[in-house]
Order: sequence, then C-alpha cells, then structure tokens
Amino acid sequence: SQTCLWALLAALRAGWCLLPQAGYLHPDEFFQSPEVMAGDILNLQVYYPWEFLSSSPCRTVVFPLMTSGITYWVIKSLQQLDICSSCINSYTLLVSPRLLFTVFSFILDYSVYRLAPSWEADRWKSLVLLAGSYVTLVFYTRTFTNTLEGLLFALLMVLVSSRKPDSSLAEPTSSPLIGIVTTAGFFNRPTFLAFALMPLLYWAGFIVDSQRSIKTVINHFLKLVLCACFTAIVFITADTFYFTSVVTPFNFLSYNLNPHNLALHGSHPRVTHFTVNGMMLFGILHVLAIGAGCKMLKHYICQLIRVKSYYHGSPGLLVHSKGKPTLLLFYFVPLAFLSLFSHQEPRFLIPLILPLVLFSTSQNRAMKWKYVIVIFNMLGALLFGCLHQGGLIPCLFRLEQLVHSSESSNHPRHYTLLFAHTYMPPRSLLNIKKRDTHIQVIDMAGSEEETLCQTVEQRANDFTCNDCQVFVVIPGTIRATITKCGVSFLNETLIFPHLSMEDPPHIPFLLSRNWRSQLGLYILQLGRNQQSL
Repeated sequence: SQTCLWALLAALRAGWCLLPQAGYLHPDEFFQSPEVMAGDILNLQVYYPWEFLSSSPCRTVVFPLMTSGITYWVIKSLQQLDICSSCINSYTLLVSPRLLFTVFSFILDYSVYRLAPSWEADRWKSLVLLAGSYVTLVFYTRTFTNTLEGLLFALLMVLVSSRKPDSSLAEPTSSPLIGIVTTAGFFNRPTFLAFALMPLLYWAGFIVDSQRSIKTVINHFLKLVLCACFTAIVFITADTFYFTSVVTPFNFLSYNLNPHNLALHGSHPRVTHFTVNGMMLFGILHVLAIGAGCKMLKHYICQLIRVKSYYHGSPGLLVHSKGKPTLLLFYFVPLAFLSLFSHQEPRFLIPLILPLVLFSTSQNRAMKWKYVIVIFNMLGALLFGCLHQGGLIPCLFRLEQLVHSSESSNHPRHYTLLFAHTYMPPRSLLNIKKRDTHIQVIDMAGSEEETLCQTVEQRANDFTCNDCQVFVVIPGTIRATITKCGVSFLNETLIFPHLSMEDPPHIPFLLSRNWRSQLGLYILQLGRNQQSL
C-alpha cells in the first residue's frame, strides 16, 4: 500500500506539472534560467536580470544551458524540422523546463530509497513522506537554482553514505564524484558549501577511520581535489565564453557579503530560518527536529561533564554514533550557516528536506502526526501551487493568444501591456520575437496610486496611435484604486484565483458576494478619452 501511495504521489507530481501549476512562487524561478535562455536560444523579447549582464555576472551559465537551454533547443529543433508547426508557445515555454526539473526531482526519491536503510529509516514510509510534501510537489518542480542545490546535496549524501555505517571500507570510487558534485554545487550557488560541510566531514572521518595506510587516505583526498579543480575549470571556461573572463561564484559572494546589497532584497532577523521558514516549509517535522536537537544537546553536555576526566575528543561522534545525531547535524549545520546572512527566504532551505525526511521516519517519529502532516501539505500545495500570484501565468497565456491573433493581418495592432502590483511578468511567456516592436511591456511593480493613475491617464490621452490597444493587469484588491483614475475601460476579464501577499484581500470583502474579485487578477482594456475639438 505504501508503494501504491508513493506511485500516486509521483504521478500527481508529474501530472500537476503538465496541467500546469499556476502558482508563481518567486521571480527567480523565471529570471535565473528560462527567461535568459528564451532570449539567447529562441531569440524572444525577455528581461535580462542584472546577474546575467556581462558587467556584473553572478550566476554560472552552465546550469541554465543544461536545463532550460536544452529544452528550448529541443522545441526549437522540432519546430524547424516541421514536426510540429507551433511548438513554441506560452504553454511549452513554461512547461518544458519545469518538466525536466520534475524528472530530475526523482533524484530525491532515488536518494531516499538508497539512504533509508543506512540511517535506520523505513524506506517506503520515507518515500511517501517525501513525495507527499508540498515542498517536493511545488518547489522541486520549478526552475530554481535552489532545486538544483537540493538535488546535488542529495547526490552528495548518497556518495558519502555509499556503504552502510557499519561497513569497514569506504567506497573508493566516490572520491572523484564527491569532488565533481561539490564544485558543481558551489558554482550553482556558493551557499552549497554550507550543505556540503557535514557530508564532507562525515566522509573524511569515515576515510580516516577505515583506512590503515596514510598513503590511501592521501590518495582519496588527491582524487577529490583534482576532480574538483577539473570541474571548476570546465565552469570557468563556459562562463568565460558566455560573459568575459570571470569566476561567477566570487562575484556572487562579494555581492552577498555586502549587507547593503542584501538589504535591497529584504533584510530579515537572523532567526527567521529557525522560527518562520523552517515551519512554513516542513511544519511539524521542523518542530520534531528542534525537539530532538535540544535533547541531543542536553545529552552530550551531560555526557561531557560526566566523562571529562578520560574524554579524548574523538571525532567518532560523526561516524560511529547511530544515524540520529548525524542526521540532525546534516539538518541544523546548514540551517545555522544560512542564518548568518540577513536575507532569508524559505526556498533557501528546500535542500534540507532529505535529512529531515530520513530523520522523521527513523524510529517512526512522524507516524503519530500523519493527519497533521497531510493537512499541512494540502494547505501548502493549495497556497503555493494554486493561489500565490496564481493569476499571472494564466493572464500571460491569454495575452499571448491575444497579441498573436492580429499577426495574420497586414497591419498588426500595437499593444501596450501594463502590469501593476504583480510579481515581475516573465516576458518570454508572451512569445514575442526580438524583431517585433508592436508590443510594449511596462512593469510598474508596486507603484503608488498617483504614479499609476498618471501612467494610465497618459495612455488614455495618447492620440498619436489610432490602432493601439492598452491592457492594464492588476490584482482585484487594487481594482477600486484604478477606478479613481478617471479613465474608462472597454472590457474587463477576471482571472481566478490570484492571491497577492503584498496587497492582501480585505476580510470584509471576502465575506461579501463580490469575494471572487478580491481573489482574482483583472485584465482591463483601456478606453481612449475622446479627443477634444
């Protein structure tokens, strides 16, 4: 029954990706991979984020090329070979990179399957807990660098645990692979070192413990370092071809170690990961881990006091102790390192799902909370997979059809698409070629009422273009504000559901008959003011 349940949840993961998932988690899911590759490979009009500008490159281009780049190259080739005439559309642009990430997400499942027996966890219960988590269903099917970080962390955990803890020999072949995975992880996101620290210490302790000869130990470390250096050269060469001579992780670190830069993206208290983000992603599992962590700490402090006289400080704690303390360290050490930075977002913690799932199913810890876990994950999937900024992608799908509908005529219309109080719209989903100048996208982000009205009025009074159409995209919670601008709208379309946390719905309105408008996104077609004679 556990096997069937896992298979159902795995099918849900793939099926929901194809539907597609409407929730929009964070602009980075588009602007750190698909948007950039759509511009480079498909020659579409896109917005290049500052991290990919050759003046300040902070992101390696290797992973975007290997993921979104490959999927876009495939759909472009299919179209060129006339296998399908309209392969490139807003649906394939959104779903194809996500589908590749969804396939890759099963690396997590494979890792749990391989690791569970080594850490005294039930294999199928762990797989069900992993596949049923909304973090796997929603975050691991999106094009985030954090998703890749989680998959590389999972591979690293498999490599360092390649033999059961009671085995006398470490797997000799894993040293080069550990070097490759660690370096690839570092180039993807330099914060990977926080996740890699404990697995690498575990592996090092294991090698030292299991090898009699110092020569073999040095040989293992040499293999690791040489493969790490070779991988770094590959990444630096690729980035040099794409940008100019550059080592992107160092630019990333120098930018992120400056508190002023981090403050631009939002500054949070240092305890946000521990108190808010861990809870938001993992719910009761995070609480159970904290409880067990406190018990473990208390136990070791007592033990330390008791045996101080003949305590030799052996590193054996890492290797010989039963799975429980080590898994907790795999969870809390990265969490502690990430808490040193003032910018703390929930997605930074998604790689920690693997040690947490293994810990929660060892000694059946999670079983008594199964109903709480099910309800928590259903709510999380609904909020982040459906509601959160959930109108924006369907809106872009609709606008893509609209702006391409007049292309067949000799005189295509001029369109202005104005977005206000939404997340950054990924231009690539509108499927506009770089040479097309008849479509203009204006992102007004969270503009004040006065600025918004000024821009809308300006467009309504623009008589220089007779065949221009202006569409304003705003959440329902701002609809009343735009009515005050004194402009008329020819028609309006409500896309439901759409929840904006920046402009949350007003509770009294949610209880009224007009509640759908509060949880919707409007596409308003602007009417032209009559030209005075």
